[in-house]
Amino acid sequence: MASQFSGALQLTDLDDFITPSQECIKPVKVERKVGKVGKIQIGDDGSYSSITDDGVETKLEKAKITLNDCLACSGCITSAESVLITQQSQEELFRILQQNNALQQQGNVEDVKTIVVSVAPQARASLAARYKLNMQETALKLTGFFKGIGVHHVFDTSFSRNFSLIETCHEFIRRYKESELNKKAIPMLASACPGWICYAEKTHGSYILPYISSTKSPQQIMGSLVKDHFASMHNLHPDKIYHVTVMPCFDKKLEASRADFYNDMYKTRDVDCVITSGEVEKMLEKEGVALSDVEGQSIDTLLSNSLGEDELASHPGGGSGGYLEMVVRHAARELGNQELQQVEYKVLRNQDFQEVLLQVPDKPPLKMALAYGFRNIQNIVQKVKRGKCPYDFVEIMACPSGCTNGGGQIKQEGDSAKERLNKVNELYNSEKTVDPFCEESINKLYTEWLGGSDTEKAKQMLHTKYHEVEKMTNALTIKW
Repeated sequence: MASQFSGALQLTDLDDFITPSQECIKPVKVERKVGKVGKIQIGDDGSYSSITDDGVETKLEKAKITLNDCLACSGCITSAESVLITQQSQEELFRILQQNNALQQQGNVEDVKTIVVSVAPQARASLAARYKLNMQETALKLTGFFKGIGVHHVFDTSFSRNFSLIETCHEFIRRYKESELNKKAIPMLASACPGWICYAEKTHGSYILPYISSTKSPQQIMGSLVKDHFASMHNLHPDKIYHVTVMPCFDKKLEASRADFYNDMYKTRDVDCVITSGEVEKMLEKEGVALSDVEGQSIDTLLSNSLGEDELASHPGGGSGGYLEMVVRHAARELGNQELQQVEYKVLRNQDFQEVLLQVPDKPPLKMALAYGFRNIQNIVQKVKRGKCPYDFVEIMACPSGCTNGGGQIKQEGDSAKERLNKVNELYNSEKTVDPFCEESINKLYTEWLGGSDTEKAKQMLHTKYHEVEKMTNALTIKW
């Protein structure tokens, strides 16, 4: 057995992992005759060789670990290690771009893929801080950069987050009303963070999964929009679109590789490749340009018209998307017939664990919380497993300080982690905020794309399922 690691995905300065590192392994196929026993020898340099009965030694090729092989065991990625990702890197995007260029030169235009890039606002804020730009300038210049190297369309995932927030709100109200009959309906735990989802599936399985929201993350809803709605708009088969997202988080690569987000008919994923803010910086360096020097272009839109939308819009409630903020406000409207002017947060142990109390007429008050970082997550999980969780809804994110502090964000020399995060948060919060329920474009797409809010297509495009991962015993970790 052997594994190969690469700097394609480098994780540094992380402090949110549960278990010590384990050997990440993938079996190497050793050809042998029937009835013969194959022997494997480990060299002093860590290499592996097969030994025949005649004593002939053959060095084995190191196995490549891709995201399809990864069991998301949380043991192989630490601040001192990296993982080889062959389908989720800027190198793969460059390969597709070069492939498109070659096909065009050969006249095989029908085989050229339409390349779409969707940028997360947290990643955009990191790039804005790095190049000393505002959010609007960064969006336009990123669009100009990507289109300059061969990308056809650039979108903003804040658009798809409208759907994610709306669906989370609807799901919470439904679960709250069902909670008297179904004990596992409440608390509802947010599902937008793939690091949290991997941890829950592997570590707690059937204890925790029923409590997790079924709503897809903004990245995966954008995948549905691009590979279904956008494909239909442009008369394209989904497999003719290569969809890339720019994210603040390495775990988004694992999320995009889930089997749940693979189209068996067209043999394609909703999101083909995920690159981080830091990887975009490497792309700019490879092209020999600074983002600040790139000429900007209009951002594209996913609506049926072809006009771009240069004005950016985000959502209130912090750098992780505002799930708690939106659920509290929606619950106040639906259950208490009131419009909240402001959501009051109470800091508990630390800034990463905050609580909100909502008074509901003729009902016990609703208690909701946000829990960031695995220390706070474990506290919530243990309370849920013991049936003593006091909260009705919890916004959960694996990264301390939330998504703007994701592991894929740019680490600038000379800045402390706190200074860097403050800059990114300031830029992220500089965008105007909107209520997704009041967005005409979203309501229009619910009708035109999904045929309504409660249709089977809406469930298929906007919701997903989770699966308990069978625990594996790694012989290398056994203590004798």
